[in-house]
Amino acid sequence: MIKHLTKMSDLSKSDILAILDLADSMKAAQKAGNPKEPLKGKTLAMIFQKASTRTRVSFETGMYQLGGQALFLSASDLQMGRGEPIEDTARVLGRYVDGIMIRTFAQSDVEELAKWSGIPVINGLTDYDHPCQILADLMTIREHKGKLAGLKLCYVGDGNNVCNSLVVGCLTVGMKVSVAVPKGHEPHADVLEFAKAYGDAFELVTSPHDAAKGADVLVTDVWASMGQEAETVARMKVFANYQINAELLAVANPGAIVLHCLPAHRGEEITADVFEAHANVIFDEAENRLHAQKAVMAILME
Repeated sequence: MIKHLTKMSDLSKSDILAILDLADSMKAAQKAGNPKEPLKGKTLAMIFQKASTRTRVSFETGMYQLGGQALFLSASDLQMGRGEPIEDTARVLGRYVDGIMIRTFAQSDVEELAKWSGIPVINGLTDYDHPCQILADLMTIREHKGKLAGLKLCYVGDGNNVCNSLVVGCLTVGMKVSVAVPKGHEPHADVLEFAKAYGDAFELVTSPHDAAKGADVLVTDVWASMGQEAETVARMKVFANYQINAELLAVANPGAIVLHCLPAHRGEEITADVFEAHANVIFDEAENRLHAQKAVMAILME
């Protein structure tokens, strides 16, 4: 089993399925009022260099439910914010706590923490990858569709961290993936290289209509991610046709579900009517961040 979760490609198919199985079990136990506490007495340091709603609340609540505690550390709380090298912060935290979750910009920050800390490190989001979100997405798809292998997922929008992680995660578990992005906004080159091994199971197009044909799951994300606020106006023009709407759903398979990692900008990447029609699934997806991350923490830190 893995020692860290720095990116989605750290996980094999068996790793992903083990996490999802444990997440399902933990979700059922929590709802039955019989939660397990495998991390009693342990501490998770949570480093936030990017703002958060779901990541902070789900990790902090999850650690509490597992019997441990979580420490919220913003960039201004740490000497990293004043120039301390990551390797020094990592070695200090490694002597104080039992695991680190970091939500930051650079993927290299996560990799450095994992290299130097001597304890499990979890990527809570970087500009490159968002593995915890995709584990929750896969958990949600399996809950609503009863399987993963053989399903087709369509992603429409920007080839960002969510897109990168979806491509890797979905292909790994045997799904087909079709990505529709404007030219110049493709997934990361490393992700496209990864996808080559899966042949026809991966498709990269510029037409959302083409990508959505025969899809069982449709996914989108905001057009301007954190750190891209200055590009918002320009991006709204570029992505104007990259929207999940009723017309796009009409070419997907009957019963197709819609996912969104949130926050959602209704009227931009998704229409209000489609969002509300699929709100139950979208908020199951948000809830499953808690359960999937609890499984990750239990596996890495127990």
